[in-house]
Amino acid sequence: MFVHFINSLFTPWSYFLYYIIFFYSLIRFREKWTEPRIAIKIMIGIIVILVLCFFNHHFRRVATTPDNIPIFLLFSLLAFFLWFSFRRAVLNDRRIAAGQPPIEKQHSDEKVNVWPDLVFIEFIAGIIMITFIIFWAIAVHAPLQQSANAGWAPNPAKAPWYFVGLQETLVYFDPWIAGVLNPSLIIFGLMAIPYLDRNPKGAGYITFNERKIAVTIFLFGFLMWVALIGFGAFLRGPNWTFFAPFEHWSAKKALAENNINLSEIVWVKMLGRPLPGNWFIREIWGFLLLGIYFLVLPPILTRKIPFLKKLLSELGVVRYGIFMFLALMMIAVPTKMIVRWLFNLKYIITISRFYFNI
Repeated sequence: MFVHFINSLFTPWSYFLYYIIFFYSLIRFREKWTEPRIAIKIMIGIIVILVLCFFNHHFRRVATTPDNIPIFLLFSLLAFFLWFSFRRAVLNDRRIAAGQPPIEKQHSDEKVNVWPDLVFIEFIAGIIMITFIIFWAIAVHAPLQQSANAGWAPNPAKAPWYFVGLQETLVYFDPWIAGVLNPSLIIFGLMAIPYLDRNPKGAGYITFNERKIAVTIFLFGFLMWVALIGFGAFLRGPNWTFFAPFEHWSAKKALAENNINLSEIVWVKMLGRPLPGNWFIREIWGFLLLGIYFLVLPPILTRKIPFLKKLLSELGVVRYGIFMFLALMMIAVPTKMIVRWLFNLKYIITISRFYFNI
């Protein structure tokens, strides 16, 4: 009964809802959860929950797959460094508010020789890592399968764990958009952050209050990518079907999904007319929707939200425009995914002859 209840709480859209709640709590309650005693309690609670989950056969089989073990290590290391950085940011913000220098300033004048101090530490770290990898290779079988066969493909056929998030976006966008355009914009956006936000504060020390915009936007996009990796690795089974954490992976699972394009919704269902033959007229509603999203929405948000109005005066029109475009593009990815999950909307614009399907 309990297993069925947990499975009922996991759907594609609720998974993203849990991420939004997690991210909000991460930022909003950073003063509390970064306290060592509270962090230790949270860690113990997570470990207890994982141990209980491993008693379930289906969960254990998916979690112990050799391909998925690095993801558990990723989540563990990410959790530690996330706590460490936020803890340091909270302490520095308190010191700055009290008129004291950040913690890093106390050690800024100390000098350490590359040889032998730094090289010795790197050598020991390398030995430890090599030893860890050797024991890992002995304990865990390599995820190798049979020789390549053009007439057979594994089901599910998944990319390496670091590309699983990218593979998940292929469900919602055309391949060149999901595999080329979106990653390129992500890389460009990350490179553009220092040029868009020229706030000199936070250089050489960790802080949150002095770099709220940069830290929040970067963390939201980065952790969302990690969430997509977990989604694709643990919750996508045969035929790339969604499976709850304790659900049996069966290739026979059938889903009644009737995906429909925006043009079909407007022309056929709402107006009761057949789809026009001209692709521009057929997709005019999608173009209008994108125009409203990228051209009309930013001025409205800037006028209604004082924070954005202040940001416009600080960045200027050009840098603010680039910032809004990148922010809206980042928000558009999960928004498109949620719309697909809730309303079975396949594409907002679909022009097959140009491979333009979004």
